[in-house]
Amino acid sequence: MPLMEAPPLPAASVSCRNLGKSGLRVSCLGLGTWVTFGSQISDETAEDVLTVAYEHGVNLFDTAEVYAAGKAERTLGNILKSKGWRRSSYVVTTKIFWGGQAETERGLSRKHIIEGLQGSLERLQLGYVDIVFANRSDPNSPMEEIVRAMTYVIDQGLALYWGTSRWGAAEIMEAYSMARQFNLIPPVCEQAEHRLFQREKVQVQLPELYHKIGVGSVTLSPLACGLITSKYDGRVPDTCRAIKGYQWLKDKAQSEDGKKQQAKVMDLLPIAHQLGCTVAQLAIAWCLRGEGVSSVLLGVSSAEQLIEHLGAVQVLSQLTPQTVTEIDGLLGNKPHSKK
Repeated sequence: MPLMEAPPLPAASVSCRNLGKSGLRVSCLGLGTWVTFGSQISDETAEDVLTVAYEHGVNLFDTAEVYAAGKAERTLGNILKSKGWRRSSYVVTTKIFWGGQAETERGLSRKHIIEGLQGSLERLQLGYVDIVFANRSDPNSPMEEIVRAMTYVIDQGLALYWGTSRWGAAEIMEAYSMARQFNLIPPVCEQAEHRLFQREKVQVQLPELYHKIGVGSVTLSPLACGLITSKYDGRVPDTCRAIKGYQWLKDKAQSEDGKKQQAKVMDLLPIAHQLGCTVAQLAIAWCLRGEGVSSVLLGVSSAEQLIEHLGAVQVLSQLTPQTVTEIDGLLGNKPHSKK
């Protein structure tokens, strides 16, 4: 008889960590709006999700100018305005790079960083964001221009910190060096994908930056948009987020590599059972273990799903070195540390 998924652990209150080596305290689990807000879930559901998150101690809400062509920011802004929570009690982050069709509405020129962020603030109905991310590196913009523009928006009070997203370690180091050379503000964190099947960057490259220059990690996609659960057992149903408008994700899931990964997800079931949690909770808790990881962003399509995922904080304390070694053995993809 096949092993069934364990019932999820209930959500506990989420604890906070420093964002990199800055003084900003962010919840170790954050809420992302990619794929969901302004597109795949109704505004009512989005409000339910945000409310449950906030009530369980989640204070980090992440969005981007490109998500649902600006609708994700509008939805998030409308909910925050209607809730009336103290602005000082939560952290909003947005990402700038893809703002519009015109050549000047994309990239990391000084013009687009400033105008893009002003557009985001208008949609969010906020005076400032806590962190503005450069949402990939831009070979067309000189690093000095990027760092100066980020320093300018912080000096103007439009953002409090800045970070990078999907940048290479060498590029982050260059931005830091540029900031130090010209007495500008360096980035505080990198937003990067991290999960059971994507490990190298967050486990090998970023810890080195964390120790050297204080750059932490905010990680995303811990469940590969819902594919790292034992629900699918190698098949992707039409209700999965992998389908609607994200054909590439369905293709990835049904590729040879995707099928191998699905098989390994099923192999994790006995470990999840021993810990009394679901595979999703185990996978999220595993991401929280990362050195220098400040927060793991969750993407959910219902309040029930969020409550399950928040239960991962209770699994973290049970991930002994022995359990982690067992998981590494099953995955067979542990990256080699440079140490």
